[in-house]
Amino acid sequence: MSTRDLVLSALFAAIIVALGMLPPITLGFIPVPITAQSLGVMMAGVVLGARRGTIAVLIVLVLVAIGLPVLSGGRGGLAAFAAPTTGFLIGWVLAAFTTGYLSERLVQAEQGATRQTVGFFLAAMIGGIVVLYACGIIYLALVAKIGFSAAFFGSMAFIPGDVLKAFVAALVGRAVLAGYPLLPVRS
Repeated sequence: MSTRDLVLSALFAAIIVALGMLPPITLGFIPVPITAQSLGVMMAGVVLGARRGTIAVLIVLVLVAIGLPVLSGGRGGLAAFAAPTTGFLIGWVLAAFTTGYLSERLVQAEQGATRQTVGFFLAAMIGGIVVLYACGIIYLALVAKIGFSAAFFGSMAFIPGDVLKAFVAALVGRAVLAGYPLLPVRS
């Protein structure tokens, strides 16, 4: 891993942590709060690619594990990995990897702006919503013992906000690609 890769991964880890400073919104009928940190996960995958985006998320999870209050709401420590939301934390790793992998395949520097934005949006939707929710819902259903149907339908309340986050991540990815083309050298 080059110094540049490490710096970019650390930068996006800091962005994910900074997005955690926004207060979480709890809906009450499901123990998973709405946070802005999943936007950071999507952006890490879109901008940095699979490898560096995944490393950015792993840095954040290591910070959580050593006890730093970097999760939304000032949470941190090993207790964060024993909560019903742990599946979503685990899902961040797979979401960043999937988003980055798909971004690397769907978006090319020679494409038009609209096609690049759509490619980033699809990558963020699949990685940041489908993959993340699969991990989070399965874990939530098993740990909270609420059943897969209840966990699935309870999580659907978060989809509109996450679609908006995917759109923002796509716009950020497109802007970074236009201004500082990291995508072609994301291996």
